[in-house]
Amino acid sequence: MISQSVKKLVAYGLATGLIEKEDEIFARNRILEILHIDEYTADDGDCVCEDLEATLSELLNYAVEKELIGDDITSKDLFDTKLMSALVPRPSEVIGKFRDLYEKSPLEATDYYYKLSQDTDYIRRYRIVKDLKWKCDTAYGELDITVNLSKPEKDPKAIAAAKNAKQSSYPKCMLCVENEGYAGRMNHPARQNHRIIPIEIDGGVWGFQYSPYVYYNEHCIVFNSLHTPMKIDRSAFKKLFDFVKLFPHYFVGSNADLPIVGGSILAHEHFQGGNYEFPMAKAGCDKYYTIKGFEDISVGIVNWPMSVLRLSGTDTDRLVELGDVILKAWRAYTDADAFIFAETEGVPHNTITPIARKRGDKYELDLVLRNNITTEEHPDGVYHPHKELHNIKKENIGLIEVMGLAVLPSRLKKELAMVCDAIIDGSDLAATEETAKHAEWVASFKDNYAFTKENVDAIVKDEAGKVFAKCLEHAGVYKRDEKGIAAFEKFINTLA
Repeated sequence: MISQSVKKLVAYGLATGLIEKEDEIFARNRILEILHIDEYTADDGDCVCEDLEATLSELLNYAVEKELIGDDITSKDLFDTKLMSALVPRPSEVIGKFRDLYEKSPLEATDYYYKLSQDTDYIRRYRIVKDLKWKCDTAYGELDITVNLSKPEKDPKAIAAAKNAKQSSYPKCMLCVENEGYAGRMNHPARQNHRIIPIEIDGGVWGFQYSPYVYYNEHCIVFNSLHTPMKIDRSAFKKLFDFVKLFPHYFVGSNADLPIVGGSILAHEHFQGGNYEFPMAKAGCDKYYTIKGFEDISVGIVNWPMSVLRLSGTDTDRLVELGDVILKAWRAYTDADAFIFAETEGVPHNTITPIARKRGDKYELDLVLRNNITTEEHPDGVYHPHKELHNIKKENIGLIEVMGLAVLPSRLKKELAMVCDAIIDGSDLAATEETAKHAEWVASFKDNYAFTKENVDAIVKDEAGKVFAKCLEHAGVYKRDEKGIAAFEKFINTLA
């Protein structure tokens, strides 16, 4: 039976174009080697792999049975990546094909590379489809909501194994180019099925790859080939536009470069982009302003819960120049009346989350003003989701959330289902730990609806989406009221 499973995996490689007919025996023998198998007894008939996850599961069960690996998710992920590596072309082949296609069309090149990244199981399609996704109507338009289930939660055995694993500084982080082809370990994922496309950004060598968790269509990561820290400055804006010019069908943005308002990896310079129009990109501007010396650039405040200036023009050099003026002004800006402080005790607080895109014959640069100051009342951040929203989201508002896509924790799948059951049953939400945290939230909207078994799930999800909108409002340094807009315009006037 195991030979038949090997045959199905090879058939998958042939069907997806990962390998050619001439590679069949070679690939089979590589898989047999990984499985420590000396014999091959599959039948001679035609074979089709109808379900990659099921085929890999058969091979993983064999590996566990033969004690080649442990029976935990991390060990299995390391091993099935090794199995898939037998089907993946060498980097030079992938890069060569990508560049050939790019000469025809950047879109053809990214279509090929995105499909490859899924076919190799670097992007695990069968996990991505498990993510919960819905939309929520708000005053700012439709927001995208997702509960992330594609990133597996480690079980206790895997956590213990990772803790006891030998520490290594290779690769230095999850974004380093040295991850390509790396076997992984209990505290670092395997990347033998991963391929990176080298591109030139601002005169330097950068890497282009897709996120294995694809929170949105063609979610890509663009990263410096050198392990250098995140930094938002004039050159960052230029780098964003360099990428957009290479791939005009993609947007690209950067997390901020300070804790709380920044991303999870501040030690390695990188951007995120993709072939997707986020809710913030769809939002229009409330009002436009003229900045002296930049009359050729349209500047507007975006109708968005966070504080966003949208620059638009045909000349990216001019957009970069004005972006730099705004960034420098914001870094140094203090307005005590609006509780904006550039620094306290020498610690800087102001930075920007920038996003670049091409729209028609013009380029846009969205500058989201950020501040990471904390207080005793708000130890996680004044401009961060406040404690009353933590039942839904307490994590940082990073680039993806800034643009209107909530990446909510996996715990909510179970917790929101339990909330729905409690609402229908009339049971006490305070009775269990999973639902007690949601009791006050549910009480705030429960009387507004006539709940049924058919509508409760949609209502609860919609209310969760509204909480995310509030999270974005909390993260906005200027609130969307008369006082907030006036304070925002006060800053803009310093630029004129």
